[in-house]
Amino acid sequence: MDNEILEFDIGLGGGGGGREVDDDGIDIDDEEMADSPSPTSGGAGGGAASSGEIYLPEGDLLDLEPYEGMEFESEEAAKAFYNSYARRVGFSTRVSSSRRSRRDGAIIQRQFVCAKEGFRNLNEKRTKDREIKRPRTITRVGCKASLSVKMQDSGKWVVSGFVREHNHELVPPDLVHCLRSHRQISGPAKTLIDTLQAAGMGPRRIMSALIKEYGGISKVGFTEVDCRNYMRNNRQRSLEGDIQLVLDYLRQMQAENHNFFYAVQGEEDQCMSNVLWADPKARLNYTYFGDTVTFDTTYRSNRYRLPFAPFTGVNHHGQPVLFGCAFLINESEASFVWLFKTWLMAMSGRPPVSITTDHDAVIRSAVTQVFPETRHRFCKWHIFKKCQEKLSHVFLKHPSFEADFHKCVNLTESIEEFESCWLSLVDGYDLRDHEWLQTIYSARRQWVPVYLRDTFFAEMSITQRSDSMNSYFDGYVNASTNLNQFFKLYEKALESRNEKEVKADYDTMNAAPVLKTPSPMEKQASELYTRKLFMRFQEELVGTLTFMASKAEDDGEVITYQVAKFGEDHKPYCVKFNVLEMKATCSCQMFEFSGILCRHVLAVFRVTNVLTLPSHYILKRWTRNAKSSVILEERTSIVYTNYLESHTVRYNTLRHEAFKFVDDAVKSQETYDAAMDALQVAAKKVAHATKSEGKLGMANGVVRRNLAFDGSTNHTRDDFEGRSAQHMSEDDMDKRIRELTNELEGANRKCEVYRANLLSVLKDIEDHKLQLSIKVQNIKISMKDGL
Repeated sequence: MDNEILEFDIGLGGGGGGREVDDDGIDIDDEEMADSPSPTSGGAGGGAASSGEIYLPEGDLLDLEPYEGMEFESEEAAKAFYNSYARRVGFSTRVSSSRRSRRDGAIIQRQFVCAKEGFRNLNEKRTKDREIKRPRTITRVGCKASLSVKMQDSGKWVVSGFVREHNHELVPPDLVHCLRSHRQISGPAKTLIDTLQAAGMGPRRIMSALIKEYGGISKVGFTEVDCRNYMRNNRQRSLEGDIQLVLDYLRQMQAENHNFFYAVQGEEDQCMSNVLWADPKARLNYTYFGDTVTFDTTYRSNRYRLPFAPFTGVNHHGQPVLFGCAFLINESEASFVWLFKTWLMAMSGRPPVSITTDHDAVIRSAVTQVFPETRHRFCKWHIFKKCQEKLSHVFLKHPSFEADFHKCVNLTESIEEFESCWLSLVDGYDLRDHEWLQTIYSARRQWVPVYLRDTFFAEMSITQRSDSMNSYFDGYVNASTNLNQFFKLYEKALESRNEKEVKADYDTMNAAPVLKTPSPMEKQASELYTRKLFMRFQEELVGTLTFMASKAEDDGEVITYQVAKFGEDHKPYCVKFNVLEMKATCSCQMFEFSGILCRHVLAVFRVTNVLTLPSHYILKRWTRNAKSSVILEERTSIVYTNYLESHTVRYNTLRHEAFKFVDDAVKSQETYDAAMDALQVAAKKVAHATKSEGKLGMANGVVRRNLAFDGSTNHTRDDFEGRSAQHMSEDDMDKRIRELTNELEGANRKCEVYRANLLSVLKDIEDHKLQLSIKVQNIKISMKDGL
């Protein structure tokens, strides 16, 4: 034989290249979309094949069908004719087999078949060893309809065989545009798509415009999936050059500052790679404020569909602060795992306490792998936004639903209350079987506030509705931003944020807040917190005036208080207070969640005479010295504050023990008499200790103490200098020990004063550095404005 047959299948027409993507970004097999019969066409499929029924073209179409001996100028002409015939009749075509010449390898014979020819091979190697998650619809039903053409010596192609009959229903004219081989995007349509894509429109809106322009979907000639694929190919071509611009920018930034970090997944010379970067300021900010992080993938340009994903946090003024950025070519789990690991390395390997992301199963899996000890939260704002989309019919039908949903999520005080409220909500609006609501309910521990209050997220309030995560670049990056524009807008956003932080620093240093109470605690907080945080603390402190704290239980170490607003005794908060350790916890868990004491704990401090904030309730990240290297947390820098705190501890401890003593003593006359005797003895001892403490005097730096012996003779410290210890009486020895102890205490007080002075000097240095930084920034801004 001179010729050899090579078998293969390819589709006809230009509309179905590659894999297709549905509205949710899920891959759909081309064959499934192209050849599955529409419900309106009967969908006989395999049923027709098994019954042996034959389907033929009807009416005028008979005059347009091919016949044996029919000639064409080329193979392409024959293919185009058969595909045109198939469109009029109502089926899709593809190339089934070819025959090549052994002499020169040229194709000398082609067979075009109905797309439903043959049967699917269910034992294909690619599916044998793996589970098929989404099995495709079976579309091949063994149809025999075909057209065979053969090349003649003259160079023309002649029809050598034609099978007219189909074993399945044919597609009606109004649905034929859905068939794969007939989906083609014309030149004018491509031009319109390009224009609308450049304006930032998505495929759905573009298809709506095309349908309106052409007068119906059947006249457009292709589907939304084809439009989406065409736009994707445009993006891929555009990205190849623009990603290179990104890499050039990052290389330049690193050359200017070696602390600038960037990384590329895979080989850097590959144009389509994931990219991460963090400038020196972002890395430094993480050392100060990296306890809680937000990772945002909501910045998607419709022009590129390329996720720009910043890592952000909250600084000591409550402003968003940047920890790094990334461009992700795809949003696969492997991409997120690489990104999180690389970012963690750039942040010196210290994971955050908590992280907030969009509600996404792939991101959740990656976070679990890279940050196993970090508390993961889904952004409540995105869930509320998605709720408006998924339950739009409920919002329209029941205007009260949004308020009820908000109340259930944000205003419930306990897990039990939320669970009860949720059940009432879904039952009241008949939504118990709603699939999306079931999904977010199953993930409730990662977005409902009542489940998250035991973890720090740096939010000012538990019940406030979360802002959008993407607040850092708001007003700069949007859906129409392309990569050519991006870095200019990115630098403007950084500059704007820096100026706002400098302004907040200036206001904190130079504008003393107005105090609303005579409380030493308020004055202390005004000197420690930034202005924004002090205003928030002041709000809680003033709020204590409307709350009443009453003791509910005392187990000897911890006192439990019921704290309720006047007139709302039915809604008390439970505060547990350890007097000896000066530690309190509230059922609202505001301090754990936001790092600011709630009004309920402050109300308990008020009734227990706690005059200043214990040092363990002052988070450095919220103070004006948040970026300082001076350690001020261990002890208060002002001696007066230190005195107030230690005095408060002694006062509360004594009162606590005295109350227990009184409770036991009043039970009977016998215990009462014994208690009175003990109190008289205790009073004499306290008076003796007070008297023996004497008066403290300073002379040339030497501490001298006057001690009374026998109530008559005074002896000074010098009288003891030449006296041998063996000639001292026992009382003299005790008094000598007390004298030395008092001297030691005096020395400790002097050290405390010196330490306070030293810390004050260091604090002044830090304040001076901050003021100089503000002046430098203001000069830079002025010079820039002048240019």
